[in-house]
Amino acid sequence: MSDTLYIIIAGAILTYLTRIGGHLVLSRFDRVHPRVEAGLNAVPAAVLTTLVAPAAFSAGPAELAALVVAGLVALRFGTMSMFFAGAAVLIALRQVLG
Repeated sequence: MSDTLYIIIAGAILTYLTRIGGHLVLSRFDRVHPRVEAGLNAVPAAVLTTLVAPAAFSAGPAELAALVVAGLVALRFGTMSMFFAGAAVLIALRQVLG
């Protein structure tokens, strides 16, 4: 097998273990402290920021426009609409701008 397949399998196993591990740890408690819950609620925004910020700072005009459009669509519509709008703008502007 190739190294890439080993990396994919290891990533899948580690992802599963971290997800089930968090569930097992939190299931031991009757009640989660409000601060812990607030911290856990902030995780999705933090992860999204770590994915979008590098692209935003090293992007060209097409990528920045796609990020802005995707952000605006996300305020009104769902995730799939946001994805398709951002992808459509990115593809169109890359064709136009080169």
